[in-house]
Amino acid sequence: MSLTHLRPVTDASLVGDAIADERMRLDYSEFRRAVAATTSLLSQHGVTRGDVVAVVLANRVELVLTMYAAWQLGATLTPVNPALTEDEVSYQLEDAGTKIAVVDETTRALVTRVPVLDVIEVASASGSAPASVDGPVADDLALLIYTSGTTGRPKGVRLDHANLDAMTVCLQKQNGFTPEDRALLVLPLFHVNAIMISVVSPLAAGGSAVILSRFDPHTFWGSVEAERPTYFSAVPAIYVFLSALPEAVKPDVSSLRFVICGAAPMPPSAIAEFEARYAVPIVEGYGLSESTVALTVNPITGPRKAGTVGVPLPGVEVAIMNDAGDLLPAGADGEVVARGATIMRGYLNKPEETAAALKDGWLHSGDVGHFDEDGYLVLVDRKKELIIRGGENISPSEVEAVLAAHPGVLEVAVVGRPDPIMGEEPVAFVVAREGHVLDAAELLEQVRAVLAKFKVPKEIRFVEALPRNPVGKIVKAPLRELFQ
Repeated sequence: MSLTHLRPVTDASLVGDAIADERMRLDYSEFRRAVAATTSLLSQHGVTRGDVVAVVLANRVELVLTMYAAWQLGATLTPVNPALTEDEVSYQLEDAGTKIAVVDETTRALVTRVPVLDVIEVASASGSAPASVDGPVADDLALLIYTSGTTGRPKGVRLDHANLDAMTVCLQKQNGFTPEDRALLVLPLFHVNAIMISVVSPLAAGGSAVILSRFDPHTFWGSVEAERPTYFSAVPAIYVFLSALPEAVKPDVSSLRFVICGAAPMPPSAIAEFEARYAVPIVEGYGLSESTVALTVNPITGPRKAGTVGVPLPGVEVAIMNDAGDLLPAGADGEVVARGATIMRGYLNKPEETAAALKDGWLHSGDVGHFDEDGYLVLVDRKKELIIRGGENISPSEVEAVLAAHPGVLEVAVVGRPDPIMGEEPVAFVVAREGHVLDAAELLEQVRAVLAKFKVPKEIRFVEALPRNPVGKIVKAPLRELFQ
């Protein structure tokens, strides 16, 4: 069976640049040789079909080499956030049943319970893949992606090669990837977004990828000018930071066809500000690790509707469902559900959670939304983030979008504060733009002018920064904890 996402290591006709970081650059011929050498190295350490290989590394080419090499052996890759504690790393490695973990000098101390392989050995590996290696089949497990979760330990999302292949084909159709495309990777490679959108998909099209070790708004545009990418994928915070750069920053962005935004809804005002300043279209999408990254995306060539996360990807069915399991018509709010070839095979060793997430053959996202009259998905909020005030549902994102439209607001997060009478009251945490002094009364008046009275925050708290997870997405649990 021919698997599109494995084309970089199976198709000798691919030529030209393949992948690079600050340490090394490989063309396709060099990339295939390096993957073969890493395959041999993993095999020497006893890795075989069905084993799990972990990478506890920051962004670098060797992480990608290990991933493709593990796949060649029919093994599974589980990428680990190198910023985790030893306890958190140990949990993931043990839960995944890890055979060996690739580490560097900064992460070696985090891995105490499984054998380790120093990344220097990957970088210096030589030799050919074992003759017995014939690559994976479609139902071999390819990735174990651990979700951050809001309660309890993270869950391992099981994605097989059929999932990855289906998503690669979807992304190529949607984005029109060709050998001319070049991704600039800024998100961490322990996240499925970075793996699928910024590495696997462009390489499968014969394009290239350049890996940045981390995002720095002050040097980012210099990397764009030097590497000439045709796109990059980022979270809303990155676009906000780039929009907030001094007006004197005027980079050459002519190589960019588009940029992608995901992980959280981006306020329409923030999209408009970035596009007006840099004249590069933002393609906003939506998905989960459980859907091999994407479910919907705004079309590049068709109408892009700010405030929506676009239309379903080719071959992916997305619908809105009520609590009774009935599918709802356009305009009606309910849970976003999906099914198709990109949906996960389940959570590792968690049959009850898997049954709940994949009930009746649909992936239940836990997100609330509706389709508009044109078939574009509008996210309302996470079920667990809805604020219920006196029986009225308040969408935090709706209030956040109004506050974010103020020229002095950099970022905002709205959460529910317990109230003995109303149940909950909305409270807004606001970060001001540099050089701006905000007035709470003015912000509240702006909300009153747009939204119903019950949606107006009872309090605005000004903070220097909002809490984030390692991917850069704002997390609200620490804000709620302030009221406990």
